[in-house]
Amino acid sequence: MKAEEFDKTFDDDKEDLLECLDLSTAKRPNQVQKRVNVDFPTWMIESLDREASRLGVTRQSIIKVWLAERLEETAANKAFQRTSR
Repeated sequence: MKAEEFDKTFDDDKEDLLECLDLSTAKRPNQVQKRVNVDFPTWMIESLDREASRLGVTRQSIIKVWLAERLEETAANKAFQRTSR
């Protein structure tokens, strides 16, 4: 199926397009994982663990979410500063 036909079918919502895709080769852009080691003070680990437990997620998950939120916020602030000049 050509891209134009795929887009039209998607826009018309007439059929399930998953059958047209080879999901075994699908990749999410910018999602390659790279391991890093970070040292945190004990009080910070304990706070992270309490919050992760409260939310029912892992420590790693909460660190990733919080870092992503902060990075998105920083990028949005920089974009705003560029446009407000």
